[in-house]
Amino acid sequence: MPAGQPDIDVLIVGAGISGIGMAAHMEMMCPDHSYAIIERREVIGGTWDLFRYPGIRSDSDMHTLGFVFEPWKHEKAIADGPSILDYLNRIADERGISPHIRFGHKVLSADFLPDRGYWQVTAETADGERKLITARFLYLGSGYYDYDDPYDAGFDFSAYRGQVVHPQFWPEDLDYAGKRVVVVGSGATAVTLVPAMADKAASVTMLQRTPTWMFSHPAKDAIANFLRKILPEKLAYALTRFKNIRMQDFAFKTARKRPERVKERLLERIEKSLGPEFDAQAFTAPYNPWDQRLCLVPDDDLFEAMKNGKARVVTGHIERFEANGVRLKSGELLEADIIVTATGLRLAVAGKIALSLAGEPIDFARHYYYKGCMFSNIPNLAVVFGYLNASWTLRADINSEFVCRLLNHMRQAGADVATPVLTREAEAALVDDDVFDFSSGYIQRSKHIMPRNANAYPWRLNQEYVVDRKVMRQGAIDDGVLAFTRAGDDASMRQERLEAAE
Repeated sequence: MPAGQPDIDVLIVGAGISGIGMAAHMEMMCPDHSYAIIERREVIGGTWDLFRYPGIRSDSDMHTLGFVFEPWKHEKAIADGPSILDYLNRIADERGISPHIRFGHKVLSADFLPDRGYWQVTAETADGERKLITARFLYLGSGYYDYDDPYDAGFDFSAYRGQVVHPQFWPEDLDYAGKRVVVVGSGATAVTLVPAMADKAASVTMLQRTPTWMFSHPAKDAIANFLRKILPEKLAYALTRFKNIRMQDFAFKTARKRPERVKERLLERIEKSLGPEFDAQAFTAPYNPWDQRLCLVPDDDLFEAMKNGKARVVTGHIERFEANGVRLKSGELLEADIIVTATGLRLAVAGKIALSLAGEPIDFARHYYYKGCMFSNIPNLAVVFGYLNASWTLRADINSEFVCRLLNHMRQAGADVATPVLTREAEAALVDDDVFDFSSGYIQRSKHIMPRNANAYPWRLNQEYVVDRKVMRQGAIDDGVLAFTRAGDDASMRQERLEAAE
């Protein structure tokens, strides 16, 4: 095929935090590049629009979950879903991003055509129409979990006569006022749901198979709110962001180095909140803190609901679901009019898009991450997979900035294609590293589909933001690993360029 010009320079998949962030960076850093955002839903927001369950909120502070370029202005640093949606919509409108979004388009497949130097993307509209879009570069901001199929814990509800709800598909008309509710699960979703439902429900029970480490934190950041009063907005935001990044990093490293001490501090804090109601066994997880993400309890809301008798936490294994509730193996029956299965997510790589290279399907489990952004031997493709130990947007920001630098370099160099080259010989010398060493179920269940990681840059998805930021911002784009080629180069010439880039 002869070389040609694609419809657009960059196609961004997903209009959530990652996609909007990339578009904003393109507006700032690549104003001469064309782009479009393709979004399967009818509104922006991604996760923050999909999840509609009571109390939906961030599980990290908005000074780091917010973008580096857009200050978070609300008084509360732990924000609810609607506030986060307002933040994203305002950015999209004020920065001219909204006209670039194509709603109601689901990406089915994308094939990179080496001879043309661009992706051919197949999308499906809500009415079933198929459309072809060509783009020089593909940026996947499609998140990390399956939007259609949450994790199925294999429960048998055939004998249960009440209502079963999964948080990912919360009914808009669900009336739980005066109802007995059992929330199955102990992760962030369950910890959010229980206090949020407690005000209206007759009772809310969080049924956990094993406890989770929790930590309480004020929803308002007093230092941030003080700085905003005495300093210019952007400076106050930058200082708060710096403070919180360093605190997150310190807390994570301390938990890894001194887990027993951190356990003591977490339990002491919960005991202080609960008082006589405190039961250490209910809050002592069988793993070290930060072997899984800690569950945030803003303003002690869960503990306050427990002290007020509106909520409780029960630890036990499910024997079966009966007509009017959950029978535990201990023999106890938890009566329930509504059962909420907050049992976790199912991970999905690349938004379940069927990606291929010259017609050959791409198996990400056979490719290494390149700087936590691209993949070995896959051209013109970048993704966002956020941090496990910090806010998602921290990675989204540095990946967007890196890709914009890459796009500008490609244009200056007259290159159409950028490929992180990893030869067989070089791959054989790599030492694999498990950066997903978290014990969380959703991580462990999905390791077989995840891309590979080496123990050193550039072939890894690192978990240390401060280090990553320096590498991504200051490191050379033409680093001897990325090979730059032109569309229309014949196969032998492309191979020579790839080999020369080693």
